[in-house]
Amino acid sequence: MRHLISPLDFTVEETYEVLDFAERIAANPKAYAHAADGRQLATLFYEPSTRTRLSFESAMLSLGGQTIGFAGADQSSVSKGETIADTVRVVSCYADIIVMRHPKEGAPLCASMYSKIPVINAGDGGHNHPTQTLIDLMTIRQRLGRLDNLTIGFCGDLKFGRTVHSLVKSLVRHTGNKFYFISPEELRIPDYLVDETLEPTHTPYEEVSSLEDSLPKLDVLYMTRVQKERFFNEEDYIRLKDTYILNREKLQLAKEDMPVLHPLPRVDEIAYDVDDDSRAAYFQQVQNGKYMRMALILSLLGIEDPQTGEKILELGES
Repeated sequence: MRHLISPLDFTVEETYEVLDFAERIAANPKAYAHAADGRQLATLFYEPSTRTRLSFESAMLSLGGQTIGFAGADQSSVSKGETIADTVRVVSCYADIIVMRHPKEGAPLCASMYSKIPVINAGDGGHNHPTQTLIDLMTIRQRLGRLDNLTIGFCGDLKFGRTVHSLVKSLVRHTGNKFYFISPEELRIPDYLVDETLEPTHTPYEEVSSLEDSLPKLDVLYMTRVQKERFFNEEDYIRLKDTYILNREKLQLAKEDMPVLHPLPRVDEIAYDVDDDSRAAYFQQVQNGKYMRMALILSLLGIEDPQTGEKILELGES
């Protein structure tokens, strides 16, 4: 049995295999319409989500499986005081695979320690979001044909942005990448990301404050929302939420093939006049999300690819 809690749970080689698998599904989704017949996916979402929860549910239904679960902590027995360990033990009796989103860092890891079935981390606080990372990698590779020798700019909330933290952890494993971290002082990347990821891998990076100055240097721009739900002080959120806004005028400073990614939802950090630009890749990310999550469900359940007859991941004993 395998879990997906961190983007580093897959080797680089396994990551490429899952990316290739997702591409095969995208090219011929009907070939997978019954690949998970009789299987059930449990979505345990302790905080709100639109794209991630619906994407997983759509993925499982498109594979012929079924879904159960809840979309808020108030809809589960946690409101009665039940622990994650007990919830997971119970749900393991009902489903074949669990997807969990939780506001506390480490909650999905805790769940995996008690689960009898695979657990996928769908976001834990400001820590990790490994399925979004795989979607981001898929989109970048589709747009630029590679995951190495890239200059990537991350802009906005880099302190609490779990999608940023996860993607950085994955991209440092590919040679020749350089990062620009574009943020106000209050939302800089956390020290642990520098100490545990950037410095040990000798990855070049710069922390800057100007989006306009950085744009001409970038191969990829990853925009993020300033997340109101992560702030303890509403005044700080109001002061920082409009620090960076990408619009069509600013985008003219960028390379003609520089994709603009965003994990969504957006508020106003990307103006609507960017949507029609060929570099806007965020809705492509959304579409890729379904295919990537179909690939992950099949891989972690140990189901063979119907088109190749092969399993994607090596699974140990449960």
